[in-house]
Amino acid sequence: MDTDERRGTTAPSDTTPPRRVGGATRSVPAQASAPEPAAPARAEGPAEGDGGRRELWVEEPAVRRRMPDPVRTAAVRAVIIMSLTIIQAVVAFLCTLAGSWLAFPMVLSGVASTVAATWAVLDVWVTRQVWNQRHGVVSVPSSTARRMRRERRAARRAARARGRREERIRRGGGRLSRA
Repeated sequence: MDTDERRGTTAPSDTTPPRRVGGATRSVPAQASAPEPAAPARAEGPAEGDGGRRELWVEEPAVRRRMPDPVRTAAVRAVIIMSLTIIQAVVAFLCTLAGSWLAFPMVLSGVASTVAATWAVLDVWVTRQVWNQRHGVVSVPSSTARRMRRERRAARRAARARGRREERIRRGGGRLSRA
């Protein structure tokens, strides 16, 4: 998101769309033919009326929803396993270059940890799919979430019907005969 978009201001009509110049995005006038010299981006001064202080941290709304806890846990586990696998591969490579006796065991354990890393990544994918299906994100006819919603609706209907029946009995509308 551009700074102008965050502040709700737009570029004047006599400028071309912003372009990247010297590491910063700037609006360049339409008649300018030579690019601007690269200048370091300066922080703007404090806004008037706020006592001369700028906020250090500005909260922006998240673009995406937070991952569910089981999925995030599986993802963290997968990242740790993958990073250890990469470190192990580098150590195995260096041991091989040095001609150390440790090279062969490191290569074997590297293969095993590659299998474990693949398993961890698949675990993230499966956990995500299961979470989506159980909590109603996926809406296919065979999904668990749809069946659970249907059961809840049926239970609510039955409770309402039971309540109406009891109310009718209390009012005396459930007589068998008028005699």
